[in-house]
Formats: sequence, structure tokens, C-alpha cells
Amino acid sequence: MTSKLEGRPGRGFACIVTGALSTQTGAAVGSFAFSTLGPLGVVAVRQIAAALILCSIARPRLRSFTGAQWRPVILLAVFFATMNGALYMAIDRVGLGTAVTIEFLGPLAVAIWSSRRGRDILAAGLALLGVILLTGPGPTTDFVGIGIALIGAVSWAGYILTNRVVGQRVPGVQGTAAATILSSLGLLPVLVMIIWHTQPPLEAYLFAAVAGLLSTAVPYALDLIVLRHISPLIFGVGMSLHPLFAATIGLVVLQQQLPLLAWAGVLLVVLSNGLTLTGPQSAAGAAPRLRLPRRGGRRRSASPM
Repeated sequence: MTSKLEGRPGRGFACIVTGALSTQTGAAVGSFAFSTLGPLGVVAVRQIAAALILCSIARPRLRSFTGAQWRPVILLAVFFATMNGALYMAIDRVGLGTAVTIEFLGPLAVAIWSSRRGRDILAAGLALLGVILLTGPGPTTDFVGIGIALIGAVSWAGYILTNRVVGQRVPGVQGTAAATILSSLGLLPVLVMIIWHTQPPLEAYLFAAVAGLLSTAVPYALDLIVLRHISPLIFGVGMSLHPLFAATIGLVVLQQQLPLLAWAGVLLVVLSNGLTLTGPQSAAGAAPRLRLPRRGGRRRSASPM
């Protein structure tokens, strides 16, 4: 598969787009279980799936971790759980497109702060205008839902920054795998309580499991395949499309209608992400890539989850 991507950016971009569509489709499918499992219950199942996938790949040696390694790993676990929990809770209140678009302000802020180019000032202004158009502040606005989405954005920014530290202190993706284990263990009591009190039907578990597969396993597998073979420009453009895909899937799958001004807001946030994550000295190009051990002493790259 990887040899077929060499020198063919179109195929690499197709893989990035597939991963983005899979991520947002998984979130939409997971929302079908909100009425019984609740957003946090779905997140708990997703985190357990992520932990199983990462541990099977990275096989973290937890007993060898030092205190200096555990501290950022624990913080990463907190950000991981908060980021996904806030996203799913926001989806339940304001819809998929709005929640994902607002949460993307987190990585956008990190990218702007990291590069500090002139074009990033324009990108920040476009993002702010986009969010204003998207949320349409008024008497009927769900400010709680928007606030939860903003918590997710802050958590995503913290996740990115903390993951850089973890990547420097812990080899491979062992740190990310360990953080995923901790976050899933932290959410496990919540899942047990939800199951005990509501006794969700079988289909709720199926929806949550599919969400874990589409939002975790498929994007992560595609990242492992393509990240070594695509340019930062292609990666940045693909990442910037997430809010647009979220709004479109919310419309098609969940029948979540957005007014015309809200669509304009989504497109402005997409444009601001594209300006920041592409071009010379972009944040996408400067972002560190984690390394996965491989047989024969060679190593392969992966992006943080």
C-alpha cells in the first residue's frame, strides 16, 4: 500500500479525506446511542477501543516509566478524556457540525501561536468571524453547548501541546497508549454506572462500538499508512476539511439543518485552518511525528491520536 502512495499525492489526500470522513461518521453513529448510553458512555466505549488498538500496536512498557514520564502521560490522559467527552456532549446539544467546528479552534490556536506568521492574523480573524456566523448569538442560542465545545477546544490544544512533551520523554507511541489506558480506566466507572441505571439495549453498544471503530481504528490505521508519504501541504488541507465534513454528515446522517450563515461560518473556519496549516513554515510541517518501532530495527511514523 505504501509503495503505491510514493509520488502520488492524490492517493495520499484520498486516504486523509477517508480518515476525516470516517472520524465524523463515527461521531454521527455514536450519537444514536446518546439516548441510552449518553455521550459519556459512548466516549467510554470509544476510549476502551482506542486503548485496545494502541496497546496492540505500541505494547507500552508501563513498569519502566519514570516519574518524569508519568506526569505528562497522566496530564495527556486528562486532556484525552476531556476532549472527547466535551465533543460528544456538545454534539448532543448543538449538533455535529457546530461542535466539531468550534472544537477545531483548539488546534488552530496552537498552530497560530506556533508559527506567528502574518497570514495567521488573517486566519484568526476569519475563524472568529466564522464562529460568530456559525453560532449566531441570540436569545435561543445554546450557550451551554457552545461553552462545552469551547472546553473541548481548549482540551484539544492542551492535548497537542502535552503530546509533544510525551513524545520527547517516552519512546514511540507508548506514552499515547498509556494515556489512552488511563483515560479509559477513568471513564470505566461512568460507563458501569450508566449501564447499571439505564440498562441500554444491545443496539446502543453496537452504535458505540462502531463509533470507536470509525473514529479511532480506521483513521489511525490510515495515518500509519500515509503520513510518511504525503507532504505537510496535503496533510494540512485534509485536516482543514474536518469541520465541513462534520457539518455535511450532520445534515445527511442526522438531519441537522444549519442556516446559510452557519454554513458560511463553517467555510470560514475551514479557510482559516487551511491558511494556517499550509504554506511555508506551516504548523503542519513543523509538527513532530511520533515513531513506532518495527521489526528489523526500522521505525515507522504515526500521528498523535
